[in-house]
Amino acid sequence: MKKFCVNRSLGFIGAVLVAAALVMPFQARALEDKLIIVTSYPPDTTVTIKKAFEKVHPGITVEMLKKKTTAGIKYLQETAAKNTSDMFWASAPDAFEVLKGDDLLQKYTVKVTGIPAKVGAFPINDPDGYYKGFAASGYGIMWNTRYLKAKKLPVPGEWIDLVKPIYHGHVGMSAPSRSGTTHLTVETLLQGEGWEQGWSMWKDIAGNFKTVTERSFGVPDGVNSGQFGIGIVIDFFGLSSKASGFPVDFVYPTVTTLVPANFAIVKNAPHPKAAAAFIEFLLSPAGQEVLLDPKIRRLPVNPATYAKAPAGFPNPFKDKSIGAAVKFDLQLSKSRYNVVNSLFDVMITYRLADLREAVGAIQAAEAKLKGKSNAEAAGLIKEARALVAAMPISAAKASEKDFNKIFKKKRKKATTKVTGRQAEVEREWDAKVTANYAKAKALAEKAASML
Repeated sequence: MKKFCVNRSLGFIGAVLVAAALVMPFQARALEDKLIIVTSYPPDTTVTIKKAFEKVHPGITVEMLKKKTTAGIKYLQETAAKNTSDMFWASAPDAFEVLKGDDLLQKYTVKVTGIPAKVGAFPINDPDGYYKGFAASGYGIMWNTRYLKAKKLPVPGEWIDLVKPIYHGHVGMSAPSRSGTTHLTVETLLQGEGWEQGWSMWKDIAGNFKTVTERSFGVPDGVNSGQFGIGIVIDFFGLSSKASGFPVDFVYPTVTTLVPANFAIVKNAPHPKAAAAFIEFLLSPAGQEVLLDPKIRRLPVNPATYAKAPAGFPNPFKDKSIGAAVKFDLQLSKSRYNVVNSLFDVMITYRLADLREAVGAIQAAEAKLKGKSNAEAAGLIKEARALVAAMPISAAKASEKDFNKIFKKKRKKATTKVTGRQAEVEREWDAKVTANYAKAKALAEKAASML
């Protein structure tokens, strides 16, 4: 009798456990308990979204591996043989194309509905199914309103405004080798203005730089704190700073693009079900609404979410002017990704002082020439500008596949040791650039002495 009671008790307990398992949400039983995401996003974004996701999926602990976009790519390439990461989460679609080309991503079909095929002219999702867009991103200019008022500086609206002498020493930006979003900004202007003209504008703008920051979010931090007045940023940096109460504003220049910010499941992810749940959550109505949080302020890819956006919030599905001027060529960007990064570092990041002096001397000479007629001085100034604008390689060369393969190492600092053919090429570029900047400065100073 005693044995029968024990068996009945065990049977009852077993039945209860089975019943509990049946009523337990399917996802809670099916998903893994961990999710590891390689991401370039700042804490305001990652922490806010992590909390929202873990509230919906309390059984999953999200771990964020914070890396710059380019460093994230390199990390996934280096750890591919024994991969421990589940997802890559960043803003730059060309970065995902690099990983896709290396066969480091796996396909996933989204179950959430309501997401259109495009934002502006750009597909929201990879046509081959390897990465998905969760938000739209534009690139532009943010400024500190108090700083500009105190320094009596006009509000900039276009990239060309930033070449004006009045902004000398007041502009900040990160380097494309340190930030995937900055790379997109640089590439957008190159595509919108053309290779020669685009680089000429970047060097003229950089001549007004106060600094090149070590991280992309060092730019909004600098503008927010008034270390410098104007920053070149991805839109959500400006929009979130403004929403958080900083005295700043943001504008999309005409020559900008609108592309999706993305996430993808890494090939051989140890927690693929948890990764899929993260994708579905962030694309769901609840997840898209989290993007409107003042700390984040990203442009949702679900048009219905904008009904809950604050007044004045950009809506690319209604305002067709955002990003309309540049139809971003992802394959072109991919074909010269590393070359563009190296060129920017050699010509601007690590020769900023030389460039700033050359551009400053040209600006001073032009100011003296204004209202006067002196053909010889004007000719010297024109020659000086041409020297600053001169490029060490053509657009065609920059996109050559074998040439791109040379540039494997990022120059995180001017003292970073680069070896092999990359070192040889960068030394050649550096020699030309430094000679040109020095000569440009001398010519401009000579022109000024004649006025």
